[in-house]
Parts: sequence; structure tokens; C-alpha cells
Amino acid sequence: MPEQIQSIVANLQSFGPRRLAIMGGIAALVLAVIAVASVYLNRPAYETLYVGLERSDVNQIGMVLGEAGIGFDVAADGTTVLVPAGSTAKARMLLAEKGLPTSANAGYELFDNVGSLGLTSFMQQVTRVRALEGEIARTIQSLQGIKAARVHIVMSERANFRRDEQQPSASVVIRASSADAEKAAMSIRHLVAAAVPGLDAERVTVLDSGGNLLAAGDDPSNSSAARSIGIERTVESQIEDNIRRALTPYLGPDNFRSSVKAEVNTDSRQTEETIFDPESRVERSVQIVRANENSNQSQSSTPTSVEQNLPDADTTAVEGPQSSSASDRKEETTNYEMNSKRIATVSNGYSVTKMSIAVVVNHQRLATILGQGATPEAVAARVAEIQKMVASATGLDEKRGDVINVSAVEFIDGLDGEEVAGPGVLASLGEHTGTMINALAFVIVVFLLGYFGLRPMAAALTKPAAPAIAAPSFEEVQRSLPTPETPAVTAEAPPALPGARPNAMDDLRNKLRPAPQDRLARMVDLNEERTALILRKWAAAEAAA
Repeated sequence: MPEQIQSIVANLQSFGPRRLAIMGGIAALVLAVIAVASVYLNRPAYETLYVGLERSDVNQIGMVLGEAGIGFDVAADGTTVLVPAGSTAKARMLLAEKGLPTSANAGYELFDNVGSLGLTSFMQQVTRVRALEGEIARTIQSLQGIKAARVHIVMSERANFRRDEQQPSASVVIRASSADAEKAAMSIRHLVAAAVPGLDAERVTVLDSGGNLLAAGDDPSNSSAARSIGIERTVESQIEDNIRRALTPYLGPDNFRSSVKAEVNTDSRQTEETIFDPESRVERSVQIVRANENSNQSQSSTPTSVEQNLPDADTTAVEGPQSSSASDRKEETTNYEMNSKRIATVSNGYSVTKMSIAVVVNHQRLATILGQGATPEAVAARVAEIQKMVASATGLDEKRGDVINVSAVEFIDGLDGEEVAGPGVLASLGEHTGTMINALAFVIVVFLLGYFGLRPMAAALTKPAAPAIAAPSFEEVQRSLPTPETPAVTAEAPPALPGARPNAMDDLRNKLRPAPQDRLARMVDLNEERTALILRKWAAAEAAA
């Protein structure tokens, strides 16, 4: 072996078996503590997957996640499932594919267990309302930020002796964060109103799990004031976006700031207009009447004479005057339709009545663009060009009274970018509280182990050992036994050890030269056969003498 390894082995052998065993135990204990602590502290941070689950759902979710190889944990209450951070989306997609968790809000599957016989109309109506409530609650829970929802619907009832019909109403209780709840309250009202026949959004009440009223009564978002404010903000944001798109390639996103104030008219207008065109006429109807009349008139008279007075006298009539007439009449009537145009305009939009625009540009950026020889006149000319660019991008109309102002100023360092405020100290401490407690517990355990375990072991290892006295060998004991010629020979005292005290030397002398009986007993304990052989030799020597 190399000399280094031989020296290491020799040094280890010099410690002795007892010290080596202690050192091995200490090393194994330290490695075990480090391994356990590393496994415990390096456990992944868990995020909440679902809360308020049933026991059956927890068991099924655990089986599905275990088969997919996704680690999970169950909280102490037994109704919350946790998964490692970053695996929430994957776990939810996997569980949604399996239809988990099964919601307590039963929907249209209620009709699967309803028999066709023995069901009254009242029971059918109740089952229908329950199914509708469950389906709406499921849809609300699918919204972002909504963790749980419960819906109560009161349907309209028709009665024979009731004059006024009862209108349907609904109430919704949701569990979500405050920001998500307030933002989703109005949407939930319209969702419920659209899902229930005959229900108005004004009759839907939304509350959160803390009992706070989020929406009830008239919808404030439909008021004229709220509508005008919303439209103004939309117009202003669009104009600011146009300015940003126009100036960013030229100045950069951090070298200008814009502010827009728009006055918007949102009044509803209805205009009706009828236009007649006399030049364009169309014959609607033509009526022609023709009449022809012919008349002839003749008169005959009997002449007055004596013969008229005679009986049976034949009197011949004499023709009188005759007349004839003829007439011809023609009438033509033509009706014309005038060309007319009727225009009815209903406007619920808006119109911009006035607009004020203010833009500030970083003077240092302009100086950089113009170069070292930038003069105030050149900067002013460049500002004028920027003003024309902004006016063109925003659709500025001076006749309408719009105002624009572009100025070059020095920007304050550190305020160019809009920094998003990060989480506070307390929020960060709250997120890492569990890790800090685990680390503190690990430090305390290591300290206690080192103070009460490793410290005494190290002291025992570093304590100087007493000089070991080698036991006398069998030959030395044999030589120390009395022979027949010298039955009582006192042994000479061994040389004194350097630095040994007198009492220590006496003890050592007594140990090395004990009484003959003690030495004989020790010999017997060491080797009985050898002792018996020595005793036979002594006996044979005494017999020969």
C-alpha cells in the first residue's frame, strides 16, 4: 500500500479498538442526523389543491394522484388536499379528466335516479329547481378565483286567485378572495338571470362567505354616470395607447409620459327625418271615363176641329215639331306618387366633445438624439415635430376645442420604470414560516446532540489513558516460582519507572511478585497441563535428592 494509506492505517490502529468503535458510532450518528434533516427540510413546498372535500373524494383523489406519480398530502382536518408547488394545474387537469372531485351540488344527474312512476308534480318541480341550482353553482365555481358557490332560486308560482304574478328571484353565496368576489359579482348576477326563465338581474343577490353584500337591487354599472365614466376611461386609454405606439420606436418606452383627459357625451339620441323629392314622381293610378249621349225627340198633336166632337169620328194626328241632340264626354284622372325617404336614427353611443393631451419628453433623450451640438432651437423644433406626430396619432381637432401640450423636461432618475411593488416583509415571513421553524428545530437538535452526545464522546477520546501494565508471561511466572533448592527466594525489585511515585512502585512490585500460592493459582488458570508438568518435575527432583 502507499505510505500515506499505511500511515493512516497505523494512526487508526494506534487509537485502539474501543476508540475506533466510538468514532465509528459518532460518524454513523452524525450521518444519520444529517440525512434525516436533509430529507425533512428538503421536502417540497405544498399548495392547496382543493378544500372542503368529502372523505370519499379525498380517497379517490389520493388514488388518482398516486397512480399518476404526483405527490400529495392531506391536511389535519381531512378535507384539504395539498400537492407540491407547481403541480396544481397538472393535478387539477388530471382530476377533471376523471370527474373529480364530485361536487355536492347535484345537477341534472338527479333525474337519473328519479323513477317515472309515483312522482307528483310538486316533486318534479322541486327536482327541477335543485338540478338548476346545482348546474348554476358548478358554472360559477368554474370562474377564476371562485372556490365554492351555492345558489338558491325561488321560481314564480301561478295561482288561480292571485292577481299579480310572483316574479322569480335568486340568491348566491360565493367563497373567494375579496378582489375576485367584487369583480365577479356583477357577472354572476347576469349569469344567473340568463339561466333562469323570467329572472331579472336586479332580483339576484350576491353575498360572500363572510356575509358581506356584494350586489343587490339595481345594477349600478347600467347607470348613466357609471357608463359615462367607463367610456371616458376607455377612450383615454385608447388614445394613450396610440401615443405610446407612435413614440416608443422613436424615444423608447421610458423617455416619455402622456396624459389624456377626454370629455364624452353619452346621451341617447333619436332622429326621424322624411325627405320628399318632387323631381322624381311615379304614376300610381290612371282613371279614364268616356261618355256618349244621343237623344231624338218628336211631338204629334191632334188638330182642333168640329170632327173631334162627332161620335165615331176618326181623327188623324198631325205630326208636330221634332228635335235631336248628341253629346260626347271624356274624363282622365292621373294620380302621382311623390318619392319620399324616411330616416330614423337611434344612437346609444358616444361622441368626444373635447380632448386635452399632455406629453412630457425626456430632455436628455432628445439631446442624445440630436448629438453634442444640440441647441435649444433644435430641441424646440424636435418637440414641435413630436407634437405634430401626437396630434396625428390621436385625431386632434382644434375646431372642437382640443388642446395639446408637449414639453421637454429632465426626468428624475429611478422613476423611469414602473416597478411593481413586491410582497412585504410580513408576507414573505408568512410564506417561509414553516421552513424557518423546521430549520430552527434542526439547529436545536444538532446543538443538543453535539452538547450532550458528541462533547462527552470527544472528551472521552481526548482523555489521556493510564499506562498499561503488561501481564507477566508464562515463562516469567515459571521463573518466579520457587525451586526446590531455593524454596523462598525473594525477587529483586524491578527498576523504578521514571516519574513513578513510591506507593505506585510498591503496588507494581506486589503485582509483579505476588505470593507463591497466588502465582501457582495464576499458573493453573493460564495452563493446567504446563503447571502439572512443572509440579511433576519438582516432585521428581525432590525424590532424586
